[in-house]
Amino acid sequence: MAKKKGPTKGSGGKHRGKLRGKGPTPKAEDRVYHKAYKAKQENLKRQAADPRLAARRRADRFSSDPSDLVLGRNAVLEALRVGVPSSQLYIGTRIEHDDRTREIIKLAGQEGLNILEADRLELNHIAHSSNHQGVVLKVQPYEYSSLAKLAETAERRAAALANVGGPTSVKARPLFIALDGVTDPQNLGAVIRSAAAFGAAGVILPERRSASVTAAAWKVSAGAAAHLPVARVVNLTKAIQGLRERGYYAVGLDGDGKVMVGETGFELDPLVVVLGSEGKGLSRLVREACDTIASIPIANTVESLNASVAAGISLYAVANARRKASLSNKAA
Repeated sequence: MAKKKGPTKGSGGKHRGKLRGKGPTPKAEDRVYHKAYKAKQENLKRQAADPRLAARRRADRFSSDPSDLVLGRNAVLEALRVGVPSSQLYIGTRIEHDDRTREIIKLAGQEGLNILEADRLELNHIAHSSNHQGVVLKVQPYEYSSLAKLAETAERRAAALANVGGPTSVKARPLFIALDGVTDPQNLGAVIRSAAAFGAAGVILPERRSASVTAAAWKVSAGAAAHLPVARVVNLTKAIQGLRERGYYAVGLDGDGKVMVGETGFELDPLVVVLGSEGKGLSRLVREACDTIASIPIANTVESLNASVAAGISLYAVANARRKASLSNKAA
């Protein structure tokens, strides 16, 4: 049979002989021979030479959460004096040194901190503010304790003193303070300071809708946060219920409480004092988890007390009741 004349059948873009595409056409600014490419390169050079952008790029290496920073000479000096755990100190390259900056550098050196120089633009970017006076301190993240560890440590200490049989065993019974909805870190710092002053074994915070132990809280606590453990819990209501199962009693503070702080009858027992925020007070579920609700008598002209003030008064009332019981046991 004779072969049919005509062109032979090709691959038609199939199989191995198919044509391969080169992809989408590059943008004009990406083609080295195009004038748009040259314009882009010139623009990049101008940006690299801009001191503000250069300072921002350098500062990005040291960027941090603003809540982990202490700004200003007085604030940084106070933080270093009380022993706030820190990692880095930033000093302006051309600041005028005074007694404060000299002591800051001395204390930072004694603590083994990284001391880094930065120009004004870099410091502005690191501090997220221009109000730093040429000094910025980066605080280490706070290490929270677990509630179980907090309770076990307090209970072991109380048991050891009870075995000794001394009058101080009543004063050493576990005492915690829990905060419900306190969002101001300065209030938290003041509560930590009061808790340490009146012999509390620790502070309990919920993870949500609560202040954290930041640089501001560290500073207000005047160093108490260094030796008073703080626990964070997922659910404050369940945490209180768990402590009650271990033999603790929970006393909530609220203006409409039927008994006064220090007169609840639970002061000599393992105790959790629960405070709410100044505006909203205790949440419903937390309130229901408490054994009783106590109040602080105040004048009718004052609607409520600051959370840290209420904490100090309540902790003093508990400590005073325990002190009197210890004196009575000693006399007996």
